Formats: sequence, C-alpha cells, structure tokens
Amino acid sequence: MKNVTLGRYIPLDSFFHKLDPRSKICAMFAILIAIFIPAGWIGYAIIGTVIVSCIFIAKLQLDFIIKAMKPMLMMMIFLFVINLLVVKTGDLLFTIGPLTVYTDALTQTAYIAVRLVLMIMLTTLLTATTKPMDMTLGIEDLLAPLEKLKVPTHDIAMMISLALRFIPTLIDEADRILKAQSSRGVDFENGKFGEKITAIVSLIVPMFVSCFQRADDLADAMEARGYVVGAKRVRYKTLKFHGGDYVVLIVSNLILVGMILIWIFVK
Repeated sequence: MKNVTLGRYIPLDSFFHKLDPRSKICAMFAILIAIFIPAGWIGYAIIGTVIVSCIFIAKLQLDFIIKAMKPMLMMMIFLFVINLLVVKTGDLLFTIGPLTVYTDALTQTAYIAVRLVLMIMLTTLLTATTKPMDMTLGIEDLLAPLEKLKVPTHDIAMMISLALRFIPTLIDEADRILKAQSSRGVDFENGKFGEKITAIVSLIVPMFVSCFQRADDLADAMEARGYVVGAKRVRYKTLKFHGGDYVVLIVSNLILVGMILIWIFVK
C-alpha cells in the first residue's frame, strides 16, 4: 500500500494538518470552482503556484503527489486521441493520411490535462492532511443545515469518509488479485480482444467478492462497537475555527474572485 497515494492520510506536523477540516473542504471547493473558470494559462499558472506552495507548506513530497496522477494517465491519453479525431476548429497543423490535426484540438486537450492535474493535486492535498474521522465530522457539520429537511447528514458523511478511506485499500487489493491471476497464467496484456475481456472478468469478479466481504466485515465491526444507524451521537472531538482557518478561506475565495476577474477582463 506504500505505493498508493490517493485517499491516504500522511501523519505530519504542518500548518495544513492542524487546520479545521471544514475550512479545508470549503477552500477546496472554492479552488475547484476556480479551476473550471476559463481564465486561461495565466489563471492556471496562479492556481498551480498556489497549490504547489501549499504542498510544500504541508511538508508533502512531490513524488507522493505524482504517484496520485499515474492512474489518470490513460484517461489523458484517451481524451487526447478523442480531441484529435473530433475537434476540427482552429488552424490546421498537419495532416497524416485521413487524420487532420488542428490547433484547438491540442489546446483543449492541454486545458483538460491541466485541470485534471490541478484537481488531483488539490484533492490529494486534502486527503493527505486530513484524518478520515475529521473528514467525517467536517462533512457532517457542513451538511448540518440539511437536517431540517430530514436528510441523514451523518450517514452521508460516514459513507463519503469510508469511500475515501478504502480507495487505497481497494487499489492494493486489485493489484494483489492481478498478480495472483497472472501467476495462474492469465495474460492481461497480450491476446485477442475476447481473451482480454475474459482476463478482465477474472479480475473484476474477485474484486466484487472482496469488496462485499470487506463491507460485511466492516458492518460487523461497527455493530460490535455499538454503532446504530440514526441514533443520536455525541462527539469526543469538537471542531473549532482558528486564525489559520480564516486565512485559508480568505485566500481561496480571493483566488476564486481573481479567476472571475481574469476571465472577464483578460479573455
């Protein structure tokens, strides 16, 4: 599991580790919105600089962040190929047989890739500096106004927290099953299309069985500890904002406003 970074908490003593999870979640959403504002390369450069600076302040290694991006490499390649085939606007760059490549295809692919990279860096920063239980408490508090509408906010927060917590576990389990099936002679790389489908099925079926087994074990463990769905619960830890939390919220919202201004006046 040491090679899996997505959803993994890293216990360090940094400024971001000490922040209230609510401030980090709100700041993350503000910057995520800013990422999707078409502020051009200037906006992406500003956001990227801020996120990289936050990573260093959190005392995280860049290798840790880069490993989180590896699962998205195939998606980026797929989007690149689709854009080359579909986007036919802009200036013509070159032609290879029936394939014509235009400037807008490369530009749109670059924008999508940069957005994905920034999003992964930002979400990895959040999960690496926030304990799963703190994440649950923060999400529950942010969803608290929905309780008036009879929305089970605690259950929703618990599900989100468990999903984030088990991402690295399931990835590690998939890697273990992949190696086990390969040792039994299953070839995931070579062969015809039908053979590859059969190989993938041999991976998916054990994964589903393992997921259901882990879910059943987790449910038994929670019941053994007295967890009751919908019961009124008390907290050992109370969340409280401090000076750093307000600074993070102000900076993230300033970035959002700045991206909107760049979009309006510089586009």
